[in-house]
Amino acid sequence: MLWEFTFRLFLAGILGAVIGLEREYRAKEAGFRTHFLVSLGSALIMIVSQYGFEGVLGENGIGLDPSRVAAQVVSGIGFIGAGTIIIQRQFVRGLTTAAGIWATSGIGLAIGGGLYGVGIVATTFTLLGLELLSIIFRKVGMHSISLEFCTSEENNLKKITEKITSANGRFVSYSVKKEISEDKILYHVSMVVKTRDNRDEKELILFLQGQPNLIIEKIE
Repeated sequence: MLWEFTFRLFLAGILGAVIGLEREYRAKEAGFRTHFLVSLGSALIMIVSQYGFEGVLGENGIGLDPSRVAAQVVSGIGFIGAGTIIIQRQFVRGLTTAAGIWATSGIGLAIGGGLYGVGIVATTFTLLGLELLSIIFRKVGMHSISLEFCTSEENNLKKITEKITSANGRFVSYSVKKEISEDKILYHVSMVVKTRDNRDEKELILFLQGQPNLIIEKIE
């Protein structure tokens, strides 16, 4: 029995690490170590839930639901997932990674319960969804880019706005702070823009770099 439990923990950790490697490759908030531990921990809790209370089940007046301990993984994993979500100026990041952690915990529970085929198939579908859907939406979906820059030319603001609008871009958020000093006025701009593809993003960045008296402070 010990060897079987060891195999379940090992397989759960490997499957979680595979999903984590994909996230690590894309430089996301949670990488292969986080996914490895989530899957391993979920499998361990499932094993404990199934077999950890066998010694007291036969005693009078004691009844246990083996699914209750494992069920807490689903709600508890939300705390880890919430830590990967970043909200900044109406720009939300980390939702896919949080969902991946949640799916990884489910895979760990499946492997811990001895459902090897289900866990492997779920891992395959998760990787296909992360990679295949990324390719599809890279072509047909919209991309978000967060920009921060400062300029002393007020006319630059109008030109940049017209450039984004003419390229069928969409503003998610836009804010301007005016800083007045003794000899000049600086405009600090923060914006989140949705574009059709990566080429539009590159064109926008090149356009910003070509404007006079403009300094790009941050690109995400």
